[in-house]
Amino acid sequence: MIRKSNRLHVRFGVWATLLTVNVHAAEPSAYRRLSVQDYRDKMKAGWIGQMAGVSLGAPTEFKYHDRIIPENDLPKWQPRLINDAFVQDDLYVEMTFLRTMEQYGLDCSIRQAGIDFANSGYSLACANSAGRENLRMGIAPPDSGHPKFNKCPNDIDYQIESDYSGLIAPGMPNVAIAMGETFGRLMNYGDGVYAGQFVGAMYAEAFFEKDIVRIIEAALKAIPAECQHAEMVRDMLKWSKEIPTWEECWQRCQEKYRKNPGYLKASTGLDGIDCKINGAYVLMGLLYGKGDPERTMAIACRCGLDSDCNPSSAGGVIFTTLGFSKLPDRFTKELNEKNFFSHTAYNMPGLLDVCERLARQAIVSEGGRVEKDGQGGEVFIIPVKPEKPGKLELSWAPGPIAESKFTESEMNQITIPGSAVALKKDVHKLAPGWTIANCGIEMEPGLRDGELGRKNVLITHPLDKVTACVLSRMADIPAGKKTTLKLTVGHHPGGDWDLVVRADARELLHKTIGETTATNGWLDVSVDLSKHQGKSILLELYNQPVGNWCWEGGYWAGISIETEK
Repeated sequence: MIRKSNRLHVRFGVWATLLTVNVHAAEPSAYRRLSVQDYRDKMKAGWIGQMAGVSLGAPTEFKYHDRIIPENDLPKWQPRLINDAFVQDDLYVEMTFLRTMEQYGLDCSIRQAGIDFANSGYSLACANSAGRENLRMGIAPPDSGHPKFNKCPNDIDYQIESDYSGLIAPGMPNVAIAMGETFGRLMNYGDGVYAGQFVGAMYAEAFFEKDIVRIIEAALKAIPAECQHAEMVRDMLKWSKEIPTWEECWQRCQEKYRKNPGYLKASTGLDGIDCKINGAYVLMGLLYGKGDPERTMAIACRCGLDSDCNPSSAGGVIFTTLGFSKLPDRFTKELNEKNFFSHTAYNMPGLLDVCERLARQAIVSEGGRVEKDGQGGEVFIIPVKPEKPGKLELSWAPGPIAESKFTESEMNQITIPGSAVALKKDVHKLAPGWTIANCGIEMEPGLRDGELGRKNVLITHPLDKVTACVLSRMADIPAGKKTTLKLTVGHHPGGDWDLVVRADARELLHKTIGETTATNGWLDVSVDLSKHQGKSILLELYNQPVGNWCWEGGYWAGISIETEK
């Protein structure tokens, strides 16, 4: 019932606008034709290119920082390696987005996309991890990717998982742009979103164009011309014409995009995760690979840093221009199409089918159609439309947040362990009636079966270096009887934290919980509440950071309010 409802109701956002515009827009003046058979052939090649690139580069991922991988250290391609990609996050993360659209339609809401991403069970890092944790704690998109809540909005994350957006949008860059507005904003902002929209637009053009420069020039129109990512793309187009070797071009990239702090803003740039430098490495492979798929991936890999994601994106684009039927058999002959991609519902046939279904939806939504040719085969009639990039956003000077929070009903749909809903249930198990707020993600907060010799221990953690995690409840203090708040609290062997107890915002206790105060890691604390007799008060327990930001988790083995009989 929910899925059907989601398909029928008009949603706000980019896709609602896109569909409305298409209904009332004038008939496009030009169309491109692509047989469904050719579409599937090229789309399949695009997935194979991603698989080949990530499998080639996996052994060197982030092992070479700011240095070219020696040719002798480059892994040698073996046909069996293609099947290693079934367990790679470069593939299965973006399939989460496909699954959302398969279930809820091409025009799925960004909030539904956020719920599904929050419920994903695989490990993540960087902007992906931060965005997902924001979602799990109730910060709904687009705020989950906003720099106020996500400290690495310009990281590579959406760039490496945006390939799907072009593979379901042949010749339709605006569809790839819209996908970035729905899925890219789960974890990124500004250049981090544009990087993925650019990659998606390259794939969209690769169905009709083989010339790499023209593909890149077409995709450049899909992102704001003033953004730094567009500046990088223009540089790569210019430098590749001026500089004879890719190694020399790599040096030029390093000077500007790795050593100039102005291009490392709002990203974990020192770790080499910034989208611009890694995007430059993708283009390095494409521009100096000269149409050779193996050379393209090798160059993108040898540039270093994210040396599996970059050849994956470059390989996907160049393979799409060729089509599966024209790929060298060393990339296809040992492919096991029955294998399922980790954390997904898809093997290769299922993946191709869902992409075709979504491509059909996209073509119709853009004002195109499906026709029969003279032999009875189906042909996509795809309208040619000018690119409509989003407005310019700067991650280091972001616009206002959307004040977007998940509703209680939406939060109840986020059921993965470690989410706000699961944490709320864990708190209730240990201390019924208490609630939790501002709990950070470090140290995997939640209820554990045992810790430091105690059973059923709740772990909390401050949200950040200045924001305490807070347990709270309203408590009725009876008149004429002594009432005491009793706590059993502990600390990680390598850290400490400050316990602060407040009643109606007045501090009753402030004590460091660490090795000098807690015997064997634990301390029993009693706080007299008798002065509040006959009142209903707000009790708050703060897991407050001490200042060194090292293992600041609060351990709670007991929380109770006891009144003398």
